Amino acid sequence: MAERFAPPPKAGVPVLQLQGVNVFYGRSHAVQGIDLTLQSGVLSVVGRNGMGKTTMCKAIMGLVPIASGSIRFMGEEIGGRAPAEIARLGIGYVPQGRRLWRSLTVHEHLRLMAKPKGRWTPERIYEVFPRLAERRNNGGAQLSGGEQQMLAISRALLMNPRLLVMDEPTEGLAPVIVAHVEETLVRLAAEGDVSILVIEQNIGVATQMSDPIAIMVNGRINRVIASATLAADRDLQQRLLGVGRHGHDETEPKSPDPGTGRPQATAAPAASQGPIRVYMANPTPPTRWSKDVPAAQIEAAARTVSRPTLATIDGRRIGDTSAIAARGPTEPHVVIAGTLDTKGDELRYIRDIIRSTGLRTRLVDLSTQGRNQGADVSAQEVALASPRGSAGLGSGDRGTAVAAMTEAFRAWTEAQQGIIGLISAGGSGGTAIATAAMRVLPVGVPKLMVSTMAAGNIADYVGSTDITMMHSVTDVQGLNRISRTVLGNAAHAMAAMASAHLASASGTRPAAAQDRPLAGLTMFGVTTPCVQQVARLIEAEWEPVVFHATGVGGRSMETLIDSRLLQGVIDVSTTEVCDMLMGGILPATEDRFGAVIRTKIPYVGSVGALDMVNFAAPETVPERYRGRKLYPHNPQVTLMRTTADENARMGRWIGERLNLMEGPVRFLIPEGGVSALDAPGKPFHDPDADAALFQALAATVRVTASRQLIRLPHHINDPAFAQALVREFLALHQGRRGTARRRT
Repeated sequence: MAERFAPPPKAGVPVLQLQGVNVFYGRSHAVQGIDLTLQSGVLSVVGRNGMGKTTMCKAIMGLVPIASGSIRFMGEEIGGRAPAEIARLGIGYVPQGRRLWRSLTVHEHLRLMAKPKGRWTPERIYEVFPRLAERRNNGGAQLSGGEQQMLAISRALLMNPRLLVMDEPTEGLAPVIVAHVEETLVRLAAEGDVSILVIEQNIGVATQMSDPIAIMVNGRINRVIASATLAADRDLQQRLLGVGRHGHDETEPKSPDPGTGRPQATAAPAASQGPIRVYMANPTPPTRWSKDVPAAQIEAAARTVSRPTLATIDGRRIGDTSAIAARGPTEPHVVIAGTLDTKGDELRYIRDIIRSTGLRTRLVDLSTQGRNQGADVSAQEVALASPRGSAGLGSGDRGTAVAAMTEAFRAWTEAQQGIIGLISAGGSGGTAIATAAMRVLPVGVPKLMVSTMAAGNIADYVGSTDITMMHSVTDVQGLNRISRTVLGNAAHAMAAMASAHLASASGTRPAAAQDRPLAGLTMFGVTTPCVQQVARLIEAEWEPVVFHATGVGGRSMETLIDSRLLQGVIDVSTTEVCDMLMGGILPATEDRFGAVIRTKIPYVGSVGALDMVNFAAPETVPERYRGRKLYPHNPQVTLMRTTADENARMGRWIGERLNLMEGPVRFLIPEGGVSALDAPGKPFHDPDADAALFQALAATVRVTASRQLIRLPHHINDPAFAQALVREFLALHQGRRGTARRRT
């Protein structure tokens, strides 16, 4: 029969699914209607001896017949098939007791099982288990228990399985070997090559390998429980698993229960949810002449182990997001996102620290290689959120794939609920992908990017949002003493910010001065007197938030409008339009006024500083403008006066944007001058140029009952003009203030 290998898993199709499986030995009902699903990754099954765990493994492998029910592997029914056929389909079996050939050497075992052109080769086995490479010429009977278990696992891997079924893999092994086997299995699952079903009696091993854990009692899956909950509940362990207590377990005397007078049960402390450090006290095999190994050398050689949380039950991915899945997508959680194919250890390290603080987490894979990396949300799931589908990810071109994932992750993030923080770590590609999604989150939701790019120009990454950029110092490539410190600081910072944001959103933190609604004001140096007067006039009822109109200032204000954090706007200084249209250094984008159009928020605006274009030092002014009226604002900033033609162009552009606003609009024109430099005797005073601006606005704006153009004979910095702005602003918001208060 020709070799047959399982195809890659289809999205949403479990690797293994048991439904209503029953197995009898004569009249003995050993397995009683088991329902169990492993979507991908690792799932541990624990239970006392005689509960049917080994029989379940044998039923999966076809070693015992099932009386009824269904066993599906990669969506294909395998119940009733022969063991050899099941193995060829892609299921590897590591039975209890290892069952090696005593006379064959390690290398002979591997050569016997190796398949031509398979993913797994003896050389790859030696990379995963260096100890076997050292024992390659030893016979099966000459190996220690741990080495035998490594060889039994290797023998199964050489079948190139999509699923490993392992029965008591750590039974009888020394703790240091248990840690190595455990870490290796979890790493293999995280790499996406193989999923693992582990039958285990060692609760410590089971809780570290998967979250949640399935508990088997009397031939049934009694329950699926979070690993931390099982590790902390000694009563449950004793009742379902037969785990007894010992005197040294009691760390504190128990006080009697007031109702019964009996000692109260004390739960054991929960297992650590943070990253695990694995130390090797003897990096080289010791001899009687060996000297003590320095502590610094042991610390430097230690490995950091972060556990994937990959298990599912009943077709539902659980991992450490079980609470989210059970309580709905709005349950608060922190997203840890990045390219797990290259940054998996680092991102899981961050995830584990945040999770150890008690916050729920969600690990999202942004890899562009198309392989399952063992995340709570796979790259394929993210790609499906893209309006253009996932075709770009399979193009083979890295630039195209990064652009496609950037678009997909941004769309995925916009569709999510319950995000109270987003953190990522990566290089240029990962930073571009993650920060694009961060920018669509509302201002106030914590966003932290640990990046190799953070020491350079980060304007394009941050945009107008509140992204925190942290320099990674070293490349985000491997965990060492430096990277652990930097990533640990980032993780703890995110945990603190997310906790504070959650407390604020839930109303458990005092609101201070948040009872006043927020009003956004735009200010430039030459309109400062106007804006200061406006702020003083509204501050009794509104909390003014002033934005410097330097390009990013206007974008920041509109980001807050889109986020519904601003309830009002007095857009005094629209000067960024000058730089956008004339090529200055502080430009708006084509989306200027877009947030007002989208949200239909009441809008009060004016023409502040539309008389000037900003350039840097005088020698930077473009050649085509060298003969124009220039004003040295300071050694680094040179201002250029706009002409009548340019003002008319700006008037038409702004007027067309005002026409798109469906909310109430009041646009005020100060006929006495638009900036501190545009007044009699000042360098930019040009009534004809101003008149061209005002006439273009009047000719373009479609005046209606809700959209009005108001011309006033004042200079923009006159107190009377500030009073007029405030009068129109308060009139638009009369009757809306109660709503504004409720939204803050």
